[in-house]
Amino acid sequence: MLLKDRVILITNVEKFAGHGTTKVALAQGATVLAHDPTFEAPSARRRYETQFQGAHALSATDPATMVELALKRHGHIDALVNNDAYPALRAPLGEARLEDYRAALETMAVAPFHLAQLVVPSMRKRKAGRIVFVSSAAPLRGIANYAPYVSARAAANGLVSSLAKELGRDGITVNAVGSNYVENPDYFPPALLANREAMAKMTAQIPLGRLGKSDELGAAVCFLCSDGAGFITGHLLPHAGGWA
Repeated sequence: MLLKDRVILITNVEKFAGHGTTKVALAQGATVLAHDPTFEAPSARRRYETQFQGAHALSATDPATMVELALKRHGHIDALVNNDAYPALRAPLGEARLEDYRAALETMAVAPFHLAQLVVPSMRKRKAGRIVFVSSAAPLRGIANYAPYVSARAAANGLVSSLAKELGRDGITVNAVGSNYVENPDYFPPALLANREAMAKMTAQIPLGRLGKSDELGAAVCFLCSDGAGFITGHLLPHAGGWA
């Protein structure tokens, strides 16, 4: 199994690539530590752990406490999966609100940067570690009227490139999966998936002619956490069916 005995911390696990990554990581033998803002409630933790047998839902939601708890429980973190999601709000330049722009940057660039700061010291001590950003392929092409979302994702992608060069000598790889057109509840809610006309128009833009599956995205993330990606760092892996 590719991730046997690996301790993987996945953030915001109830969103975006969280479920697919959990499922694949468990199947590949990983110990999954899951963070989500909803996990302050014991019922939410129980629900997640029931759905994903063997995964551990962390009660801590504050980043520093979360990492401290993970290290106390397992002694180390082999991989951090920054699974950050924020609404892709349609925002033409003249209508875009600065508060939305700042919120996008905070969620998709500042928060994962802070988590990297928190996990890297323990990885440096072991001279080993993986950091994976679940990001977007949108900055590779740009999307009109979505500048706040796209530029926040671009900031995260740039962060990957810089951190890879900074941390490589410490045995830590830093990569991103540039997702687009992958089924998930944040960007493709059930009402949209049920709209045949909208889906036909959307999939016409994708060379593979379909949306990606959550498990496929999870498999890409888990590959970058594995030994098979040991000589890959600073890379943005487009995961968009050929769109980018």
